[in-house]
Amino acid sequence: MKVLILCTGNSCRSQMAHGFLQSFDKNLTVCSAGTEASGKLNTKAVQVMQEIGIDISGHTSDSVEKYLSEAWDYVITVCGGANESCPAFTGDVKHRMHIGFDDPSHAIGTDEFIISEFHRVRDEIKDGFYQFYTNQIKS
Repeated sequence: MKVLILCTGNSCRSQMAHGFLQSFDKNLTVCSAGTEASGKLNTKAVQVMQEIGIDISGHTSDSVEKYLSEAWDYVITVCGGANESCPAFTGDVKHRMHIGFDDPSHAIGTDEFIISEFHRVRDEIKDGFYQFYTNQIKS
């Protein structure tokens, strides 16, 4: 089973979703990419995942172009905001899905508030992708 998770920057939400999905089932092939890949991971995303024992620090922020020639069982977009454009995937894919989340990297306020937004979105991603895993892959 091959799953590609898409976002715009591939630095935060898609990386966390990638980490969670891989933690649910080591036999899955999971990749993440962005239409405008930042080339680096968001340090707060890495931090909040590390807090729960999932290390995404070795992930890379890749352009969706890298994966267009491959066949995928699922391509899932995670862009949440109404003003944010979710990427389109034109490659060979059996199922396209959207599981949207707010972008915690856009949070403004105190350090405590910003990290709380990363925790909130991390937990929402865990729940959303666990539901996807149990309803679509395990069933």
